[in-house]
Amino acid sequence: MKENEKANKRIKKPWPTKAAMEQVYKKNLWGGKPDTYYSGEGSHRPELVQPYIDAVTTFLNSFQERISVCDLGCGDFNVGKDLVTHAQSYVAMDIVPELIAYNQEKFKADNLEFQCLDIAADELPIADCVLLRQVLQHLSNAEVQLVVDKLPNYKYLILTEHLPVGDFLPNKDIISGQGIRLKKQSGLDLLAPPFNLRIKEKKELLSVDLEKGKGRIVTLLYVFR
Repeated sequence: MKENEKANKRIKKPWPTKAAMEQVYKKNLWGGKPDTYYSGEGSHRPELVQPYIDAVTTFLNSFQERISVCDLGCGDFNVGKDLVTHAQSYVAMDIVPELIAYNQEKFKADNLEFQCLDIAADELPIADCVLLRQVLQHLSNAEVQLVVDKLPNYKYLILTEHLPVGDFLPNKDIISGQGIRLKKQSGLDLLAPPFNLRIKEKKELLSVDLEKGKGRIVTLLYVFR
């Protein structure tokens, strides 16, 4: 049995992430005001957001011709909004329908499109580069595997994860939701078992240390071909 088929069997429908993320935004579990959509401090703290925008902008502008971008788990789009002008086309998606409807009304550009998709369960749009910024860290290993199986369809992956400082045992499993593996002194490494993502090249674009005991935010570039 193929690995993605095994992963599908381990996940019981309805997919757990949708309900968890709807609750996060409905109850403002990551902060923000009632009746608003807020993706947490990681998407709003300038010392975390601006270096990321600068690094990704530099990468996107390194091409003679603009490349297409697929933003998986775009959240409230406070980060993505500053990257749109540097892409040929920009497709941003999230699993919460109300969040996507909100983004569609708030952010508009000729090359921008929002879609409501479950990145683990659904077929993903075609693009040159995929962005995954602090998204996979909230998913169970089974759901991460379903996403990983689709990543080689792209040329480039820019992956951002919240990791412990120093050595750690990667890829401890969690239940999909608002929490991450940091509580288990773990974090995702897609190149390690059980995911074993095969790439052509790896480069660290950015690493930002947080307050003591809160880990670090690391952004990596993976090249597939």
